[in-house]
Amino acid sequence: MSTITGGVAESEVAPAKRPLARSSLWRLAARKLLKNKLALAGLFVVVFMFALCFIGPLFSPYTDNKIHMALMNKAPNLKHWLGTDALGRDVLTRVMQAGRISLTVGLASMVLSVFLGSLLGAIAGYYRGIADQVIMRIADLLMTIPSLPLLFILGALLSEWKVPTDYRMYIVMLMLSFVSWPGLARMVRGEVLSLREREFMQAATVLGLRDRRKLFKHLLPNLVPLLIVIASLNVGGAILSESVLSFFGLGVMPPTPTWGNMIDSANNLIDFQQRPWLWIPPGFSIFATVIAINIFGDGLRDVLDPKPKK
Repeated sequence: MSTITGGVAESEVAPAKRPLARSSLWRLAARKLLKNKLALAGLFVVVFMFALCFIGPLFSPYTDNKIHMALMNKAPNLKHWLGTDALGRDVLTRVMQAGRISLTVGLASMVLSVFLGSLLGAIAGYYRGIADQVIMRIADLLMTIPSLPLLFILGALLSEWKVPTDYRMYIVMLMLSFVSWPGLARMVRGEVLSLREREFMQAATVLGLRDRRKLFKHLLPNLVPLLIVIASLNVGGAILSESVLSFFGLGVMPPTPTWGNMIDSANNLIDFQQRPWLWIPPGFSIFATVIAINIFGDGLRDVLDPKPKK
């Protein structure tokens, strides 16, 4: 039952204040982030890499990837700024096209792992009991197995089963999300166990709200800052894992280019010593992108961390 204050019901005032308060919190976080020059530098590098990889190939005349035997392993020049590879293809264009795949795999696997981990973690923390035991025991089992050897085993199975190259990229996304969700689920479960004892959740229970509404309207929105930070950091790890798998021939396979299999194609001593343009550009792209994402993620964590620093 709402009370009247100054001729206006409190129930009419409260809903108008909530969006304003929430938007002011995000504005405060944005102002704090703008003061973090290191995080902004990381964000600039990430945006630049995405623009380069997704927009850059549109302006390249070498996107057809035709084989030119007369241009094999040419050093950087005015026509080919980063030289050509063993098949006469432009290395700069290949790096940009490879970045599309590597960044897409990283983003997609991050979205899948965050969705799966947050949903299962919220269910385990809210319902507890049997649901908690089953979900957490599965997560514990997966966390006891080192992720990289597990990815190697799964990648070897793909090669053994002769999975078509066109589908390997999508399976690699599922593989990366499969090994990433347990840690996130445990973190979300811990936060939900804490939040479900707060006053607003007790009020929601008294009001008789459905479990689905309490989960998706009250619990998960309070986890958004945590999920944003984890998601930003997980992208870098997913890109690095995909590159490692592709380097060892267990991830995305040629002719689909990725930064990992581009480095793998220059795996002999002659290429390493005399043709550095074949492996330095994709290697530097991996390094710059992962470092920039991690720096930006650290900045987000500092901004969105609700615990005050000592």
